[in-house]
Order: sequence, then structure tokens, then C-alpha cells
Amino acid sequence: MAIGGSMSEQGSGPSAQGRLGDEQARAAARGQRQRLLVVVLGGVVAAAVVVAVVVVAVSRNSGGETFEDSYKGPLAPTTREQYGAVAMAQPGVTAPVLDLYEDFQCPACKLLEQRLGGTIKQLAAEGKVKVVYRPFQLFQQDPLMSNSRRAANAAACVPAERWVRYHDRLFAEQPVEGDRGFSNADLIDWGAEQGVADPAFAACVNGSQKIDLVEKASAQAGRAGVDATPYLALNGRKIGAGALGSPDDLKKAVAAAAGAPAPAPGATRSDGTEIGADPAP
Repeated sequence: MAIGGSMSEQGSGPSAQGRLGDEQARAAARGQRQRLLVVVLGGVVAAAVVVAVVVVAVSRNSGGETFEDSYKGPLAPTTREQYGAVAMAQPGVTAPVLDLYEDFQCPACKLLEQRLGGTIKQLAAEGKVKVVYRPFQLFQQDPLMSNSRRAANAAACVPAERWVRYHDRLFAEQPVEGDRGFSNADLIDWGAEQGVADPAFAACVNGSQKIDLVEKASAQAGRAGVDATPYLALNGRKIGAGALGSPDDLKKAVAAAAGAPAPAPGATRSDGTEIGADPAP
């Protein structure tokens, strides 16, 4: 992005150069649409790949409306799972499983939530799918990284029964790329608006008490083969872009997965564990 105005050699002292550098850095942060996903596995950086964001798929046929806003129905019950994941399903519904990997700072994740979030909730409420939300820390450069960590930590602090609406609020309040956001004070206030009044929640947010869980979730995303955000999988298989084009496309994919045979023994779930193996505690 061009910087307006000219600058003489005499007027380009250290302070002016510093301001110019800050402006250029901010412009670069806002304009950048590809980020590095650094997967930390067992405390070691295992891989770094360019994030392929599926913006085209989730924005196709977008008339400016949001499907999330159009869904006013009930929510299926929610429970906590390993790695800080939250499962949303009617009692007894165990398949098909829709895993949703997301970062609250990720613009494409927000777009997918706006386009398909209501459909996902509806399918779970109707007992047609078990949804497992798997938030993790994607970004590795500040301020995106710190924003991501604070939001993911706060989400891990929220009781399961309040989690889905808090999840939605985080995406609604997503900071502009390159800006610092998701302050602890705001995160606590948004929790209070959702009925989370326990002082332990504020202490958890302010003390970053769930950061260890966030880091484990990020490592698990690497084991599951997550290479882009948002990343959705049905019964352990990554969903192609075609299934994310519209609510009807996603419904068809879920219906097909419901009739699909179970994964073969030795296959890997999207949580990185082997089919038939006991899940990690």
C-alpha cells in the first residue's frame, strides 16, 4: 500500500523513518492473506506450511446475509472433550462426527461461521450429526498470536453449557488483522453477558490458566493433519471445498457421511488417535 506524501532526505530522520516503518508493517499485516501454520508437536516445531484459507468456498453465493443469524432454534447439549474440544450433540448421537478446527482470530473461520454456523447448529439440534469444535492457536506472529492465545484460553475457561454462544461472540468481536484485540477485560465482560458470573472465570482469563490446554490443542491439530483454517472433517476425512459452498451442500455431505461405512481398523481419527485405540486423557 502506497504511503501518501513525500519525504525529503533531511526530513527522514530516525523518528520519521520509524513511523514509516510502523505504518508499512501495519499495512503488511493487514494486507497479508497467507499465514504460516507452525505445528508444535511434543514441544518441537514439527512443520511450517502456508495456510490455504478456503475463502472462495465459504463465500460463494453470499448475498451479504448470514445463516448463523437466521438460526434461532435450540442448541444440542454440549460437553467438554480432550484437548479443550467441545462436543455438541443430542444424547445418544455418536455419528457422523463433524470436527471443526478454528482459530478465533482467523478471518476465514469467522466467514465460515457467518455462512454455515447456523446450519451446523441446526444439524446437531436435529440429531443428524455430532459436532466437535476444536479451537486452537494458529497464528505465530504478534499481535495475531497473542489475540489467538487470549481468545482460545478464555474459551477453554467457559463452562460447556455456555460455550457455543460465547464462541459466537468471539467471532463477532474478532479484531481486524494487525490490531491488538481480545483484551482480558472484554473477554470477561462477554462471558458475563452469557451468564458466566463465577469469579473463577475471570481468574482463569486473567491468569491464562488454560494456556497449557491451548498448546495441547495446537499440537493435536498437527497430529490430525490440519493444514488450513477453517478445517472441517467428517468421520475423520477432510471435507472438500465443494461441501462448504452452501448450507445445502453441507447438509448433503453430512447425510452422505451418515450412510458411509465406519472407518477401517487402524485408520486415524481427526483427533489424531487411531480408530479402536483408547483416547488420551
